[in-house]
Amino acid sequence: MSEYPIKAESAAERVARHIEALIMEGSLRPDEPLLAERELATQLDVSRPTLRDGLMILKERGLLVGARGRGMRVATLGATAFTDPLITLFAKHPEIGDDYLEFRGVVESHAAAMAAKRANHVDHGRIRDCLRQIDAANEPAQEDEADIALHLVIYEASHNKVLLQIMRALSSNLKSDVIQNRSHMFNIPEMREVLRNQHHAIGEAILRRDPETAQHAAHEHLAYIRQASNKIQAAQTELNLSLRRLNGGGISLPAQKQ
Repeated sequence: MSEYPIKAESAAERVARHIEALIMEGSLRPDEPLLAERELATQLDVSRPTLRDGLMILKERGLLVGARGRGMRVATLGATAFTDPLITLFAKHPEIGDDYLEFRGVVESHAAAMAAKRANHVDHGRIRDCLRQIDAANEPAQEDEADIALHLVIYEASHNKVLLQIMRALSSNLKSDVIQNRSHMFNIPEMREVLRNQHHAIGEAILRRDPETAQHAAHEHLAYIRQASNKIQAAQTELNLSLRRLNGGGISLPAQKQ
């Protein structure tokens, strides 16, 4: 018999552990609201006092936010880790965008390969839905949203929880147009068609369970975005320079007419 008896896990701790597992695996997403207290207690088959204690445990751990009577929701995971001065520095410096896209190229190509090996029929259904949404999009904003959804589904289909949580946190905190500039590309018809074809190439390779092709397609897709992003940024920089020259940088008196 152990000299130090093991403390039995309380019902509230079991509730907390169950919800924590759902958050970790990605079933509960950042900022997603939980069911109302009465419904949640029924769903988990616990009393409401036990549920409240379990939710309080998760709130103290920083996994849930909210107040009693107002509903609880999943915290924006990674917000603290990925909003320190380093990430703020990234967001303020356009030149970091190229490094970020290079990083995504490495990570997402491997995520696509893992998804091709590990995705189940539910993942396949969600990938097909994303591809249909991309095809059905009538406006750049709709296609941009479907693009984001597809990449997230691929992270989920990789079934690597660390990769999923890190990429979710990064993408939610690096929101600048320089880094997340798909909206610019989807306004150019020729690019929209290329991006649409590339998304199909990635998704269809995953559906065929062809990891090598999926990895290559994802790598080519991010390389294209990186190249296009650099061209868009260069053109914008040149335009801004021309505009500054036109008005003396905004700090000179206008030239007098002769």
